[in-house]
Amino acid sequence: MYIVTGGAGFIGANIIHGLNQRGVTDILVSDHLQRADKFRNLADLNIRDYFEAEAFLPELLAGRFGKIDAIFHQGACSDTMAMDGRYVMDNNFAHSKALFHWCQENRVPFLYASSASVYGMTGRFREERAAEDPLNVYAFSKFQFDQYLRAQWAEITAPVHGFRFFNVYGPREFHKGRMASVALHFSRQYRQEGKVRLFAGSAGYADGEQRRDFIHVDDVVAVNFHFLDHPQSGIYNVGTGRAQSFNDVAVAAIQAIDEETGKPARPLAELQRQGIIQYSPMPEALHGKYQSYTQADVENLRAAGYSAPFLDVEAGVRRYLSWLREKE
Repeated sequence: MYIVTGGAGFIGANIIHGLNQRGVTDILVSDHLQRADKFRNLADLNIRDYFEAEAFLPELLAGRFGKIDAIFHQGACSDTMAMDGRYVMDNNFAHSKALFHWCQENRVPFLYASSASVYGMTGRFREERAAEDPLNVYAFSKFQFDQYLRAQWAEITAPVHGFRFFNVYGPREFHKGRMASVALHFSRQYRQEGKVRLFAGSAGYADGEQRRDFIHVDDVVAVNFHFLDHPQSGIYNVGTGRAQSFNDVAVAAIQAIDEETGKPARPLAELQRQGIIQYSPMPEALHGKYQSYTQADVENLRAAGYSAPFLDVEAGVRRYLSWLREKE
């Protein structure tokens, strides 16, 4: 049996979908369903059992689930603006430690979600201490768990893989609200209002030219499965290794939607001139806390044997919007 914590969430549900595609249905899901409509992420998937997170851990520690093949630990408070530090640390740090130790004691592979937010504003994106400077308690909780593991690498008895996800987008993120990807926000804005709003220039970047490493969730799942099949314990950046602009994402979303109705593709300059892509000042609350540039250093990921290509924004957004068109 496989366990997926946060299995009703964005990446967790996509991992379950991937397991189902492999013919695996013996899956136990742990999550919080305070927001009840997250059930939609599981409704078309096949799992064996579901537990609320508070009930799950005592059952696991008591040994009531039988043989476990691996734990995909995606469960966390993912709100980067969360202010209750005790809640974040309990969910993201203490819970992760308990699962890690159980996996070590029972020789079970442990694959968990870290975050590229650990790099803060350093402008360096390599898996090393000198590049890490978390800016909020969410990032700190992820960073501190990575640090906790680093002190124990020499003693691990079962595979442990930490994945520092960059800007993930794709199916099954509808429930994330303001934390959903810009690909989803831009596509909804264009369908509903006929225009897309981006941040004006900042940190030396022109309007909409701030750049992030946007990675499709299908690639994230593929990385997880690579290390499930070919264990090599470590902490790895999971991004494409190529930064693209928010303008790129907006143009890709608009062009994919226009294609549905037979409209010709319009370049960025024309969309700007027509007022379809617009810009507004960055909120004051984000000043000094906004990553205007991220790009994963994927050298360690490649050195560990992951050689598959990644979807670029143009192909990935097109794939995502095709899925949305079928589901919504």
